[in-house]
Amino acid sequence: MKKFAENLNTAVITTKFILDNNSPILYVFHYNDGFWQFSGPEEELNDEDYRVVSLQEIINIDSSVCEVADLPLEGKAYRQNGNMPWQVL
Repeated sequence: MKKFAENLNTAVITTKFILDNNSPILYVFHYNDGFWQFSGPEEELNDEDYRVVSLQEIINIDSSVCEVADLPLEGKAYRQNGNMPWQVL
């Protein structure tokens, strides 16, 4: 299994839907400043829909995100549902 270069206590962004409603993680973004975002199928999100959590919390929710731990800066990954393999865009 791949490992993230970042410390597992690193702050990342996700949505309340992933945390509260068990939405699957379908999108991973690795921004050019090193920041990570993990999102689900929801569209038209508002600022209040986002949450800051640790990278470890995301891995605890869905350890398959480790498969894209080596995304380069500005990299994006997607999958159609929580059971599909990740595709790097």
